[in-house]
Amino acid sequence: MKRLLYIGLVAALLTACGTTSEGELIGVQGRVVWYQPDPYGMLYIPPGSYNMGPSDQDAPFAYTSRSKTVSVSPFYMDETEITNNEYRQFVFWVRDSIARKILGEEVSEEDYLILQNEFGEDLEPPYLNWRTRIDWNAPDEREALSVMFLPEYERYYRRRELDTRKLIYEYFWIDWKDAARKNPTINGDNLRERGLTDRAIFIKRDEINVYPDTLCWVHDFTYSYNEPLTNMYFWHPAYDEYPVVGVSWKQARAFTIWRTQLLNNYLKSVDGTWVQDFRLPTESEWEYAARGGLDLSSYPWGGPYIRNTRGCFLANFKPLRGNYYDDGGIHTVPVMSYEPNDFGLYCMAGNVAEWTSNAFDESSLDFAHDLNMDYRYEAKDDDPPVLKRKVIRGGSWKDVGYYIQTSTRTYEYQDTAKSYVGFRCVMSYLGMGKSST
Repeated sequence: MKRLLYIGLVAALLTACGTTSEGELIGVQGRVVWYQPDPYGMLYIPPGSYNMGPSDQDAPFAYTSRSKTVSVSPFYMDETEITNNEYRQFVFWVRDSIARKILGEEVSEEDYLILQNEFGEDLEPPYLNWRTRIDWNAPDEREALSVMFLPEYERYYRRRELDTRKLIYEYFWIDWKDAARKNPTINGDNLRERGLTDRAIFIKRDEINVYPDTLCWVHDFTYSYNEPLTNMYFWHPAYDEYPVVGVSWKQARAFTIWRTQLLNNYLKSVDGTWVQDFRLPTESEWEYAARGGLDLSSYPWGGPYIRNTRGCFLANFKPLRGNYYDDGGIHTVPVMSYEPNDFGLYCMAGNVAEWTSNAFDESSLDFAHDLNMDYRYEAKDDDPPVLKRKVIRGGSWKDVGYYIQTSTRTYEYQDTAKSYVGFRCVMSYLGMGKSST
């Protein structure tokens, strides 16, 4: 009798807790309550509409921009440009991952590789074991890792230096636009007609050297002494909080993919819920964020002036026909220099121009959609240069005032790295936006 009462009580409790639907549509129960965490170092940009395009005279009559009302979904954006020290974390991760793979093959599989998953199944290829600290000077490790360093004949004063040409990062992404096409093609072949509908064909793979082009300080300028910056700018602690430069568009995209995996792998390890991908901002997102909620403003701080009431310049650019230092910086400056705009974003004008995710076309504002405007072209290595143009925004320390306006559009080639181009990341907000109340 007691057993029957116990079974009845358990059944009643299960019903009361909603584990049975009683024939009604109630959705899947027990789902995790989701609260969007603010990514470290990022600021929330609310959704809205604005007038994208010229806010002032088109001084060079370039006709690359039109006035157009555009709506943008909510997103997060880095408070500052990516710094040398932040990008160095990416470089060191690539360095250490290559070292762990070598040590796992040459010294100890158990210490540097994870060979089985939690179910005892073999992993092929194995995972890297990040819990084991690398002792770069231990005899076995030093000998095994010698392939990562410059050979004797390339050394300067016999210094044992890392061969940065070996820092190759392999990464993947999904081409959603190609997957959404009714007739996706590869090399002219219609994949659906050939019966190839496996999603693996839309997973793209690439690899790239992640080390910045430190020689950009020399090859960007003729008859100009910038060798001290080539020698020190990326690695010296004096420049840790300066924006990273010498990074191509493809390197910047690889960084965003690495940053996504870094965070999501941590969240997975603590049974957290994955977040949306980090990425480069679209051109429309960048301009919306740069305006800081001030529609029709020429500059991130409003306009139309480039000095404050005390006569000080409000950004790092090339003022007064080449008096570089009059604005406080003869080249790049720390990323939190000058006052932020009304969204709290620093250096959305000047310091370094910034990569966006979009391909450059002079007329893209005419034909691109007015909701989350986004014009892309995935250029191949053998494409003509015109197809490799990517939009950069914001102007830089070497540009005149026209280029630091919020609406000015220009470009660089995706496979080039410049001493005046950096980047910052964004992440789409999940949901309709934070409540303003």
